[in-house]
Amino acid sequence: MGVVAEFPTAPKDSFFVANAAYIAVQTGSDAVGAFLVDAGGSDTPAVAERVRAIVGTSATVTDITTTRGEVGSSLTSVNRAGLTRIELGYGFVLAAAAGALVLALGLGERRRGFAIASALGGSARQLRSFVVAEAGVLIVGGLLAGSLTGLVLSQMLVKVLTGIFDPPPTSLTVPWTYLAAVGSTLVVVVVVVAATTSHLARRAPLTALREL
Repeated sequence: MGVVAEFPTAPKDSFFVANAAYIAVQTGSDAVGAFLVDAGGSDTPAVAERVRAIVGTSATVTDITTTRGEVGSSLTSVNRAGLTRIELGYGFVLAAAAGALVLALGLGERRRGFAIASALGGSARQLRSFVVAEAGVLIVGGLLAGSLTGLVLSQMLVKVLTGIFDPPPTSLTVPWTYLAAVGSTLVVVVVVVAATTSHLARRAPLTALREL
């Protein structure tokens, strides 16, 4: 029928449904390999002990409480919603910090150029246009590159998970609210850094050159 690919914990928390006749033909035996005993909602460990006393060592008896403990400690018990919030929060802080840092370092390296341009007669409007242009390139380029990279990586991840999960993910889930918040925060941070740099660029050029 095909090749089965599952989590490493599949023997504990996964099962297959197949026709008994098909299993008998493939294995060469029609013997029943496992029984499910309904404890009626009572003390399942006590019921398991009574079953063990009847079958002895000829069979392995496990109760639902023990099985739940094994499954609960597997990979499937990970709180994916909590991990997602942590990862998205980290991405939010990283995007804001990286945007501000890249622009601040880039404009910091140009302080000498701003001071020289100001000493040569450059107006505050002209200096501000340099800062605004660089901030605009950073915002547009960063958002486009980040969106394209995120889309490609997400599609690749869905392709990989298609061979692991059953049923596999059918499409991407895009957190539009989160993406809008990250984009807005990035724009605000870059604008603040650009405004601060523009204010510093209007300082007296001789004073700025002495400091540099």
